[in-house]
Amino acid sequence: MGKEEEIRKSGMIERTLVLLKPDAVERGLSGEIIKRFEQRGLKIIGLKMVVPKREFVEKHYEAHRGKSFFKPLVEFLTNKPVVAMVIEGIHAIEIVRKMVGPTQPSEAPPGTIRGDFSHVSGAYADKFQFVVKNLIHASGNKEEAEKEIALWFKPEELCEYKRVEDVHIFGW
Repeated sequence: MGKEEEIRKSGMIERTLVLLKPDAVERGLSGEIIKRFEQRGLKIIGLKMVVPKREFVEKHYEAHRGKSFFKPLVEFLTNKPVVAMVIEGIHAIEIVRKMVGPTQPSEAPPGTIRGDFSHVSGAYADKFQFVVKNLIHASGNKEEAEKEIALWFKPEELCEYKRVEDVHIFGW
């Protein structure tokens, strides 16, 4: 077994789904957010812009069905463009979640994507009955990432390529 194969089988190189929600797209933040992931040394192996349909979004957020924010969230994410991407890297799920910051923008520290670019609190959104615009979705764990990637991307839509940073990962 070669070094790269051994490293990949270790499970430390992960893939995760990231969605740039309509508020990120509408505010022209897609490039800045993508830049942050790439600067961190993470590799984007799948990228597309889609306008998801209601049934698709409901399937993606199935775990939240019945919660008060489910219907407004589904409404917000349909009929508007979303940038979907698969990001790969060492402990990518944990790193991406840290970079994104807490779900509630008002709790997200500066330096995180939500902390730097969003600020509306859940209480404010609830009071005026709209969805918290928190810019981004990132898979929460390995199982969720695998399920979400399979939902949003066909295997042939994911690209394998080498980046300069790979020399630090695989020792080329």
